[in-house]
Amino acid sequence: MTDGSSNPWLTRPAEPQSAAPIVEATGPATTGPTAPQRGVPAPGATDQLPTQSQPRDADLWWLGVHGGAGETSLAALVPDWSAAEHAWPQTPGSGGVRVVLTARSNMRGLRAAQAAATQWAAGLVPHVEVVGLVIVADAPGRLPRPLREFSQIVGGGVPRTWVLPWIESWRLGEPPALSDAPREVRRLVDDLSAVVRPGAAGTVNRKESR
Repeated sequence: MTDGSSNPWLTRPAEPQSAAPIVEATGPATTGPTAPQRGVPAPGATDQLPTQSQPRDADLWWLGVHGGAGETSLAALVPDWSAAEHAWPQTPGSGGVRVVLTARSNMRGLRAAQAAATQWAAGLVPHVEVVGLVIVADAPGRLPRPLREFSQIVGGGVPRTWVLPWIESWRLGEPPALSDAPREVRRLVDDLSAVVRPGAAGTVNRKESR
């Protein structure tokens, strides 16, 4: 890393040309850094997420980087994947945990995701393997251009990024179920299953979904 223009954790929204492409649940291939890197400055103390002890292990943790980030709904889709309650999970006797960051697609959510990614990239949570970031739509329809560009910048600081659409049934309080979830949600679960359990059968026919 040489300067802020090429550093996904330092780039500001005014510099969208440094954006990395977002992967919309097309597979588990990485599109960003997979481990902390030297030279990444730690975010301020007020922007850091705390670490919280969890009483049990989980195959995967959903970490909502702010309130209302959707981690509870996502955790309901797979029994062995748990919500981390807005804190980096620390489990008993484990050498590390797999975490997926979740954030809403508004500017507040994206900035919170950037801060969490920066905290991980700076090496402040060495027991955590960040698998990627899920950006959940905060409203129906297409994102305004500034949010699209900034989401690409934020996505460049994590191994993978997925984008989920607005889901009206979740807003109305209907229990999330993988069987009737939108295609993008099922593809997300397939991708993460491939990371957690390589070779696992998927729920989406990718040829038909394109």
